[in-house]
Amino acid sequence: MTAPTQLHALGALEQAAAVRKGEVGPVELVRHHLDRVERYDERFGAFVTVTPDAALAGAAAAQERRVDGDLPPLFGVPTAVKDLVDTAGVRTTYGSKAFAGHVPEADAYSVTRLREAGTISLGKTNTPEFGCCCYTDNDVTGPARNPWDPALSAGGSSGGAAVAVALGLVPVAHASDGGGSIRIPASVCGLFGIKPSRGRVSSGPAGIEVNGLSVQGPLARGVRDAAALLDALAGPAQGDPHWAPPLPPGETFLSHAERSPGRLRIGRYARPAAEGVTVDPVCVAAWEHASRLLEGLGHIVEDIPTPFGPEISGHFVTAWGCSRSATPSTPVRRSCCGR
Repeated sequence: MTAPTQLHALGALEQAAAVRKGEVGPVELVRHHLDRVERYDERFGAFVTVTPDAALAGAAAAQERRVDGDLPPLFGVPTAVKDLVDTAGVRTTYGSKAFAGHVPEADAYSVTRLREAGTISLGKTNTPEFGCCCYTDNDVTGPARNPWDPALSAGGSSGGAAVAVALGLVPVAHASDGGGSIRIPASVCGLFGIKPSRGRVSSGPAGIEVNGLSVQGPLARGVRDAAALLDALAGPAQGDPHWAPPLPPGETFLSHAERSPGRLRIGRYARPAAEGVTVDPVCVAAWEHASRLLEGLGHIVEDIPTPFGPEISGHFVTAWGCSRSATPSTPVRRSCCGR
């Protein structure tokens, strides 16, 4: 077994395997990650709210259940929930001073699924106000800082989740994405993130948007861990306006991640849709490097025209503005956030 000081270096599935084998207990695993939160979070801003008592209580319950034998793939693994998603009995601010004392009475369906999967939340991760920005900063807890260089942004709006995973505060984290909010932090923090299809993960009961742009998904250090967390999150709930087709019986996202995709035909483009934007040469070099790696694996990489024109920005801003206008508000809360 890896020494306790290296527990955070294990992936989520590796940690769960260690729990099943009895090499480490859920309480020890949670304590180890809480210690890392205490050591690093103040500097890097991963969390808005940390819930050590609830996490240790959940770990103790998992410790008792561990003897059952038939355990979910991520059983006993620490995780965290983005602060845009309701968690019963836990302060959920949506990154806004207007909701700084807000404590929901009910879980979002995705939070219930994470509990049913045996994961143990350490708290709520940092997000910009109402998840509106592609960086992570707010008046509740301040910015999420890039783990590789604290002078830089961790991206957004799931920046806190990305920081938590990249620093080993948790091995996988819940996130959400409407216009890049999983993909941007994954990119700038060196992680793997998935924006699932609309309807793959329920946004209910309170988070369903009129246009369905935002969806919930995983952030992880590797593909297999992300697939396993997506398995835990996926599935519709009654009242959802969109239902993605289920996987064939007996199949999982994790099993798909473990099999060869065959030879893929991959299109690439470097010119942004936005007018007047120049791509940084460092980014172009990374893009070229990734293309060569893909070709080296036997895939076909082809240059294609940029599939969107500059009009896409206006369409997105309109759709995004409509979804943000649905945030519940009162005169008192509007005055808290300067509106």
